[in-house]
Amino acid sequence: MMATASGELSKDPTPDRAEDNAYFPSPYSLSQYTSPKTDFDGVKHKDAYSGDKKVLMIASAERYVLLQNGKMFSTGNHPVEMLLPAHHLMEAGFDIDVATVGGYPVKLELWALPEEDKAVMSTYEALKPKLKSPLDLADVVADDLGEDSPYLAVFIPGGHGAVVGLPRSEEVTRTLDWALENDKYVITLCHGPAALLAASLGKTESPFKGYSVCVFPDALDEGPNLEIGYLPGRLEWLVADLLREQGLNVVNDKMTGQVHQDRKLLTGDSPLASNALGLLAADTLVEATRDEG
Repeated sequence: MMATASGELSKDPTPDRAEDNAYFPSPYSLSQYTSPKTDFDGVKHKDAYSGDKKVLMIASAERYVLLQNGKMFSTGNHPVEMLLPAHHLMEAGFDIDVATVGGYPVKLELWALPEEDKAVMSTYEALKPKLKSPLDLADVVADDLGEDSPYLAVFIPGGHGAVVGLPRSEEVTRTLDWALENDKYVITLCHGPAALLAASLGKTESPFKGYSVCVFPDALDEGPNLEIGYLPGRLEWLVADLLREQGLNVVNDKMTGQVHQDRKLLTGDSPLASNALGLLAADTLVEATRDEG
């Protein structure tokens, strides 16, 4: 995923002309953090599942993250973190429903889209209608999260957009409550675990207290991501820091592509973990459906 340094590219964040005081990552940071292809090298469970169980993807409909200095980061969902795990699940035979808070269109960090990667791009085309017109998560909570729910798992992609809205959404709270109470899987990576903070809303402690997770390292958002112009300022809060405050054990402090499973919570540390998390998720869900059968 990470490319080599490219000459004298600017480390200044690139202005986003669509919004006042908003910025995309710098050209230099994109040369380090993006690539035209991923490490995808095939699926393991082609058409292994043919039943009716589905995966509910909760994506971010937020474009901008307000930073401490008043600037905004133009972000959304990271396309590799969304589409590569989704590719493995869809190829295994699981349909994916897409929902957002409010039913607004999913936002993507298209500057990170690996346009030469056939697996990612084919999945993007397949999911694009659902990304443009997602379900309203409130409707899903009201109508589809009973004991006979069609969903086997909840998938929350990463991207800095996940830190806006999802951690304080009552619909996300109720979805996570349902997943825990009904022994469903939760799959998330990078900044996506910010959504797990919603599980504590209205409770004395998080039901994920004691769980171990992989998450994007706070040290990168506090250091290198500022130095190379990926972020135009410091975040107002840090994901791993708040998860630790709620009693979760963060098992990584670097970005290496690490994935981790604790009970039915599957996590990964960064875009580098997207393929491995997709493989783990497909392995786990296919095996779970075999057990049910």
